[in-house]
Amino acid sequence: MKRNQVMRTLFKRFLLSAFWLLLFYGLASGEPDLPIGSSLDSSVCYQPPDLPVIIAQFSKPSLKEEELELEETLDTLADPLEPVNRIFFHVNDKLYFWALKPLASGYKAVVPEDLRLGVKHFFSNLTTPVRLVNCLLQANFKGAGNETVRFLLNSTLGLAGFLDPAKTELKIEKRDEDFGQTLGFWGIGPAFYIEWPILGASSLRDTFGYAGDLLLDPKTYLIKSVSLGLAIRTYDQVNGTSFRIGEYEDFKRNTLDPYIAKREAYHQNRKHKIKNR
Repeated sequence: MKRNQVMRTLFKRFLLSAFWLLLFYGLASGEPDLPIGSSLDSSVCYQPPDLPVIIAQFSKPSLKEEELELEETLDTLADPLEPVNRIFFHVNDKLYFWALKPLASGYKAVVPEDLRLGVKHFFSNLTTPVRLVNCLLQANFKGAGNETVRFLLNSTLGLAGFLDPAKTELKIEKRDEDFGQTLGFWGIGPAFYIEWPILGASSLRDTFGYAGDLLLDPKTYLIKSVSLGLAIRTYDQVNGTSFRIGEYEDFKRNTLDPYIAKREAYHQNRKHKIKNR
């Protein structure tokens, strides 16, 4: 008799425990209650997922966030010289607004656009060896062939490069290659960011690349006078800026920290050029 009572008591406790477990999982799942009297089909009854599945579902978003944060951290260009770089950034900023922009604006107002565009084409054609050699160093033989055709065609039919029939007639685009990109192509990283006075944004790798490009630039050998060389390079800079007046102003206006924005934009642009050669 006592044994039966004990069995009944254990069975009731078991049913009560099962009821509370079922109620707990039903509320936790958010499933709607079935109307009283409705039939239960085992194929549509809610079944709680396994604990490993729940853990995996909740862990995936956080892992993705951590991976994105890590990727962003790794993708940022190192800047150990930031205090000095910021000083030179402000120097270059003042040089633009106090000297380069007024000169370019006055030049633009006086010189017709067609003539300014011809000057731009001339200097671009003159620096063909820089692009041609770097295409070869990157094993980009198609690009090297395009640069060769462009130089021969523009130097003759294009009136020493003032016109660009290679692009307008044959649709052969210029290859924007330099020695900094070549170093990046061969696996040399940028190391860290450098803001040079007058020259502007660069990196340790691209600084060496700029020196290499000077050795390939015909102006380095054709112009013996240092002062004349600086004057010609300044004129080239003023002429090029006359097509871009307003871009830097918009860039500064739309950023909270122009220095950081410029550094990151430079880094991403260089990465894009190296990847899409």
